[in-house]
Amino acid sequence: MTRQALLLTGKPGTGKTALIKEALARTTVEAGGFYTEEIRTAGERQGFRIVTLDGQEAILAHVNMSSPYRVSKYAVDIGSLDAVGVSALQRALKQSKVVVIDEIGKMELFSNQFRKAVVQAIESGKKVLGTIMLNPHPFADQIKLHPEVEVIELTRDNRAQAMAKVLAWLREGDSSLHLLDRGTPPATGHQRPQSLSCASGQESVITSSALETA
Repeated sequence: MTRQALLLTGKPGTGKTALIKEALARTTVEAGGFYTEEIRTAGERQGFRIVTLDGQEAILAHVNMSSPYRVSKYAVDIGSLDAVGVSALQRALKQSKVVVIDEIGKMELFSNQFRKAVVQAIESGKKVLGTIMLNPHPFADQIKLHPEVEVIELTRDNRAQAMAKVLAWLREGDSSLHLLDRGTPPATGHQRPQSLSCASGQESVITSSALETA
């Protein structure tokens, strides 16, 4: 049975966000939500920004901001997360077939509105494609154990298998969805951009998040 939510987890640098962007770019699926991207100056990471699939941006965290919410050296702006990221999730629930949540991590989980939006998305009946922190966290651990959630641990060695899994999951139950050639540019809304063992309600380790090392 297809689970409504497919979440990638794994160590920082394994390419979780990149895999989701590529998977969406290779399909005709209507997706909404947001990604989290690094902000770098002269090669040094200064913070993180939220980028929605419909083109909005906001700074999620930065070394030069002030906030009572902090992860390591980064101050977290949950107001921007709620105004831009959570709003993007709410629009996706109304308008899109797939809700993208990147990521369910320590910074985002400061926001109660974000937590509610995550649960609402998973229980909405729509497909949810996202990333989730690898390290233990009470809320994140509950999400991993949700009966509608399937978790894939991504490594540098299993990317091809994981991509195949994500593409098959996107197509399952949607005969109108088509795969595009690798050279086909992403559709509007996507540009901002060894065995596979998965189970509902538990993390699956397949042979072997920048925010988690923040």
